[in-house]
Amino acid sequence: MVHTRLTYLRHLIVSLAQARDIDRTLLVFSHDYFDEEINNLVRTIDFTKVMQIFYPYSIQTHPNEFPGMDPNDCPRDAKKEQALKLQCNNALHPDLHGHYREAKYAQTKHHWWWKANRIFNQLACTNGHTGMVLFLEEDHYVAEDFIHMLNLLKSTADKSCPNCEILSLGTYLKTYQYHVNGDKRKKHQSLNYVQQVRAASEQRRKNEPQSWNFQLYPNLYTHTQKVEITPWHSSMHNMGFAFNRTVWNNIMELKEKFCDYDDYNWDYSLLYLSQNRPQREKFKVIVCKGPRVFHIGECGFHHKKSDCNASTVISKVQKLLQNAKAYMYPSRVTATVTSGGAKHNKKLVKGNGGWGDLRDRELCSNMTLIGRQPRMMYYY
Repeated sequence: MVHTRLTYLRHLIVSLAQARDIDRTLLVFSHDYFDEEINNLVRTIDFTKVMQIFYPYSIQTHPNEFPGMDPNDCPRDAKKEQALKLQCNNALHPDLHGHYREAKYAQTKHHWWWKANRIFNQLACTNGHTGMVLFLEEDHYVAEDFIHMLNLLKSTADKSCPNCEILSLGTYLKTYQYHVNGDKRKKHQSLNYVQQVRAASEQRRKNEPQSWNFQLYPNLYTHTQKVEITPWHSSMHNMGFAFNRTVWNNIMELKEKFCDYDDYNWDYSLLYLSQNRPQREKFKVIVCKGPRVFHIGECGFHHKKSDCNASTVISKVQKLLQNAKAYMYPSRVTATVTSGGAKHNKKLVKGNGGWGDLRDRELCSNMTLIGRQPRMMYYY
């Protein structure tokens, strides 16, 4: 999914170009903003098949009307009584926190949902695809063996966890400590540290990200690498994650839970859907503990920093991958089953808001009704 950050996108493309077997894939770049320079960059890709799709309901193409900001939209912080006096749009339906919609936030959920519908249901070249679809963002960076690892996770899930519906190659953990000996006390302290970092990642949308300080867990990058089978959680497993058509069809059966949930975040909306599947467990994920997808976006939608030096972050990721190079392309993995912890298993009661407007819910639902792209026949 692409927005406007050309520098990050360029580094993502470079990392994709270096990946083994990338020529056997189809890259679909989904844009919510048309930029000639970004468009030209994507057009230079010659290492695999490429398609660009453009979100048709963007703020850019609808600057003064819904889904953009209509001049008659209610001010975000207006009280309901004030909104009713103003007779502004959607005055009767603020979000659960009493706020009215902000187009730039609502667009993120719309774009992700449109993109997924477009790929699975509507494009003639992909609507018959039954394999995995991997979701990446413009500010991600991939390891050269990410396709190998994705296939290994898939085969492991088929054998050891047939109920695992999602595969995850990424992590938001940014600091790894060395385990230099077998001292159980030190190892326990290190594990406690990791758990603290994981808990802190829950606040990543509200706090500025920590400085990058990548080090390697020696036991994460080894010839027999570790994977974890655990309940899928939006804030931990939404980066470099993949699922197939079977999972998508299950999501579509419960599309109202996604579209009507008062949360502008697509991943938390998906988590709510996962937690409310009738007579079914939550999504399970199989995630590699030695990540193959990294988040390099120090600045962006949820993170506001004064120092946005992309090259510093990227160089640290590249150094990490260079140190781990000897352990890439593992032949097998060992799986550990975990419950995910009480915090991650806590059922969502209410969302983050930003999705109270009935127009957003209707647009979201209507995106699922668009028919498949007709196959064009040419006669000569």
